[in-house]
Amino acid sequence: MRFSRESGLWTTGPAVPAGPSAAVLELSGAVLAWTVDDPAASLTMTLTDVAEAEWLWRVLGEDGHVALLAAIDDADARGAAQLEVATGQPAPDALTALRRLAFGHWLRRWWPASARAGIVALDTAVLDGEVALLTVAAQDYFADDTFDSGVADLLRPHLPTLTALVQSGDPRAGELAAACLELADDVGAAQFGGVAVPTSGRRDDYALAAGGTAGQRTREPIASGVDSVNWAAVPPGLFDAADRTVDWAIDVSGGAPAVTVRVAASAAVDGIAVRLRSGSHVAAGELTSDGRATLALASMTEDQAWGHDWSATTISVGADITVPSDAADTRNRLRDFARARLARPGPDAFLAEVLASESDY
Repeated sequence: MRFSRESGLWTTGPAVPAGPSAAVLELSGAVLAWTVDDPAASLTMTLTDVAEAEWLWRVLGEDGHVALLAAIDDADARGAAQLEVATGQPAPDALTALRRLAFGHWLRRWWPASARAGIVALDTAVLDGEVALLTVAAQDYFADDTFDSGVADLLRPHLPTLTALVQSGDPRAGELAAACLELADDVGAAQFGGVAVPTSGRRDDYALAAGGTAGQRTREPIASGVDSVNWAAVPPGLFDAADRTVDWAIDVSGGAPAVTVRVAASAAVDGIAVRLRSGSHVAAGELTSDGRATLALASMTEDQAWGHDWSATTISVGADITVPSDAADTRNRLRDFARARLARPGPDAFLAEVLASESDY
């Protein structure tokens, strides 16, 4: 196994592009990453603290773990930028279990649920329960403060739903829910009480918050257009994952130009930032719970608004970050990946995926 020093950390290659296509798992002393829709993709391991990564023998074998520690000490002493280690015999299925857990977190963060694109949302209670059980099974890889090890936080919001699932009539969901409730009691999640989740993610709960608005405008807008939500800029599960779900229009109300924005959402999105950029003109505000916002164009008069070229206008939702040039291609690829998993769930499918597939009518 070859390691290279990148930004002061030892990492294997090739690098996995950050963002929606990456399944990432933070362990004690290391971060693992795979390209989620490439079954042949190799693991990228970045060592953040090799002394904390006591589990490495499970992946590299005992001899490989010892050899890696010695090689890093030698490379650090020489200031070397690369090292190569002969691995020993790894524990059976060690990486398989970790990759599955990483994929479970990808489902939680990036699953492209979309009413417009026909991709069913996953049941969040079932999915989080599955991830919690997998996390407990992998506890030897985690320290208490790692980002992906919070079992109680995964379960606590879903306790009422899990309780109901025990009596749901579906033995698969009932068995999973019972195991999760027992685990919640073991880790102290139940003693704080459950908080009902706004939506379970089932198809009968799934709705587009920002629907049509026919008849609301009494005059033609100065300009209008559509844009897409950058998945990496917004929290998971709030917005429809199709493209061109952001509608905008420039209107004049009370003599002052303003931007009306509507974003297709699958949950309450109040407080999410939204911005318009068009040439030198900028407007900013926040969405209301139904995915709408009105942004004042304080720098323009009505005459200027009519004379402005709005063709290069962009609307950004969420964090103000740069959209990668291949973002649209990535979104298309991942929607195709999700559709394929729903159409034919494989042996690696999570129960949440199986239930979504069965409800996709």
